[in-house]
Amino acid sequence: MTRESPPEPTREELIALIAALRAENAVLKERIAELERRLGLNSANSSKPPSSDGLKKPARVKSLRERSGKKPGGQKGHKGETLRQSAEPDEIVDHHPAACAECGGALTPDMATGHIVRQVFDLPEPQPLVVTEHRAHECRCVCCGEATRAAFPEGVNAPVQYGARIAAFVVYLLHYQLLPEDRLVALMTDLFGVRLSAATVANMSRSCANRLEGFAQTIRDLVAGAPVKHMDETGFRIGGKTQWLHVACTALLTFYRVCARRGSLLANVVGVVVHDHWKPYYTMQSVRHALCNAHHLRELKALVEIEKEDWARKMQILLRRAAHAANVGRERNVDLKPRLIERFQRRYDAILAEGLAFHEAQPPLVRAATSRIVKKRGREPRRTGHNLIIRLITRKEDTLRFLVDPAVPFTNNQAERDARMMKLRQKISGGFRSIDGASDFATIRSFISTAKKQGWKIIDALTSDPTTLVKNLRLS
Repeated sequence: MTRESPPEPTREELIALIAALRAENAVLKERIAELERRLGLNSANSSKPPSSDGLKKPARVKSLRERSGKKPGGQKGHKGETLRQSAEPDEIVDHHPAACAECGGALTPDMATGHIVRQVFDLPEPQPLVVTEHRAHECRCVCCGEATRAAFPEGVNAPVQYGARIAAFVVYLLHYQLLPEDRLVALMTDLFGVRLSAATVANMSRSCANRLEGFAQTIRDLVAGAPVKHMDETGFRIGGKTQWLHVACTALLTFYRVCARRGSLLANVVGVVVHDHWKPYYTMQSVRHALCNAHHLRELKALVEIEKEDWARKMQILLRRAAHAANVGRERNVDLKPRLIERFQRRYDAILAEGLAFHEAQPPLVRAATSRIVKKRGREPRRTGHNLIIRLITRKEDTLRFLVDPAVPFTNNQAERDARMMKLRQKISGGFRSIDGASDFATIRSFISTAKKQGWKIIDALTSDPTTLVKNLRLS
């Protein structure tokens, strides 16, 4: 019994098979191109964090500034931070020669004719704790016989307690230097002989946060009303759940707040908000927007290196030159001339028109095939470069606001620097156990970051009256 061979496919069936294979091949090519593009992304040409680069971290050899022709290093007139001799040393040690280097004759200090000086700056030996005993005496009135006891100073509440400077030092190490509690306890024991417990450290943090809560709210109002402020957000973990740390800041003020939702934006904000084009920011009322061009430069770099798109290279050059012109204007305290701004804007439009024509001439992206037929929804997919062009066209005013408003910076680096410490804390100590601990961290960190920007001495600031410090805030 012979097996019958299958019938030969018809011409129509072959045509349909070829069409299906071509469609599948197109989808696979698009997928391969997308995967190759992702492999080429790093922290220098995308929003990926530097920690994701691993051992293949790219060399940071490019700057947003154009070449100035000056030599690298500190320029003439730069104050610098060189260690200089003190006019009033704490201790003087005299050294006299015992014998003449020529004949060997004896020498005495009375024969000194001059000296040269060398100074050594060093830390003193750790001192034991200073114990201050407060005695509230009771006095009896000779007229009526009533006994009256003196009140203890404010803050002296227990028979035995640690002082304000120890608490300030612990809070600084815990919330600014980000030491884990066990290492902080070991440091205090080794350097000062102070044996703290984890509960004591937590109580110091809680008390400090309560005392600084009013200061943090004042900072919040000042930042919200500032002419220009930076905003960013980053995720972190509280009790195993993802929460969000929002930062709103200026060059002299920092305000952090903990939110359960990423889209919970700061209220009552006016002026210009600098951000990274996260769309919910555009729901804010009564504000103008400025986009972070550092993000744009990274995206353009990826298009140049991976996609080989020439318009992106031209836009890179234009934005760098515009940033250089704006920086020079700020250094000289002069506004850019309207004709120069217009030239930048015309060139900006011309480059985007070139890029748009390039992308519109490309074949449309192929949607991935699915196992069942579904109705197509939404717009047709666009390439990465095409999306960036649309954004730069739509948000031209926000992208180039730094040219027309000297108070608006080229990037949102201020907010990114202020938010970066949360990622560092996660690497060192992980997340938070409770929302209260995270809120305390946000309050204390708002104070310390602001104090650093104001140029205050941190330990002195942490032991000072917050109401007095509010009156001394510099806003510009």
